[in-house]
Amino acid sequence: MSPGFSASFERLLAELEKMPGVGRKTAQRLAFHLMKLPDAEAEALAAAIRDVKKNVKPCSRCFSITETDPCAICSDPKRDGAVIAVVEQPSDVLALEKTADFRGRYHVLMGVISPLEGLTPEDLKIRELLARLRDGAVREVIVATNPDLEGEATALYLSKLIKPLGVRVTRLARGLPVGGDLEYADQMTLSRALEGRKEI
Repeated sequence: MSPGFSASFERLLAELEKMPGVGRKTAQRLAFHLMKLPDAEAEALAAAIRDVKKNVKPCSRCFSITETDPCAICSDPKRDGAVIAVVEQPSDVLALEKTADFRGRYHVLMGVISPLEGLTPEDLKIRELLARLRDGAVREVIVATNPDLEGEATALYLSKLIKPLGVRVTRLARGLPVGGDLEYADQMTLSRALEGRKEI
């Protein structure tokens, strides 16, 4: 325990540090901010976290997050079901949706192939993706994994599985920085990457 910090404060720091990208100093800043919040705001934050944990689930079709199943995108008849963008995480769906340029549907892998993290193809939603492609309704799969080593390896793996099904496989064009994440890219960069996608 740090000098001068109570057990409750230390418990809060420990929980905040479990969040991605949050180290000790950031956890301390967040904890002190939370302590300054009026009780009503702190309770509203706690209630929002409880509600998300209780109500938000993966869509049974695309595996993005939703409160209704199937999600609004999968249920929207105006979306082009013949084009599927394959992304790593639900946050990538939100990033692509911000561009307002993509009118197809999505498939969230829930990760990428990463031997260092122990993630194999069997750990991802690849079987479910292939099942979606078997009825012949999908004409193009846009592999929109991040342009890093794991994202590229996953894209190549998917391409080898999908091409024999007679489905066109494309990749987002460069313009996204190598090693960058979709959720941090600006709308213009994502729009250009969608427009300039190419065959793998």
